[in-house]
Amino acid sequence: MRSDVVPQAAEAVQVLADRILSQIACLYCTHQISPTPVQQQMLNSHVQAMASRSLSGEALPEVEAELFDDISPATLALAQQVVDLFGNLPVEEAWLLSVHIEVAKSNDA
Repeated sequence: MRSDVVPQAAEAVQVLADRILSQIACLYCTHQISPTPVQQQMLNSHVQAMASRSLSGEALPEVEAELFDDISPATLALAQQVVDLFGNLPVEEAWLLSVHIEVAKSNDA
């Protein structure tokens, strides 16, 4: 988290991130996805950044869709489900989030 964020904004980001992470935990449980502790820490950090962008309106740098061609449609759909929880983030957020999900899904493969 950036140090220049005012405490109220930081708290709002944390509350939103925690809410989304709890819903991701439910999705992971439903789909029997088990991230390692390191994967969970990386996911937590990414969701925190997503929450910050959601509340601040900050845009992502340009992301090329072709980079995510190897991500399964089911994983992309799960990632989009999570992004939709924010209500105001672009599809590129789902592409980036899908990498976390795809990697965690491969733990049981």
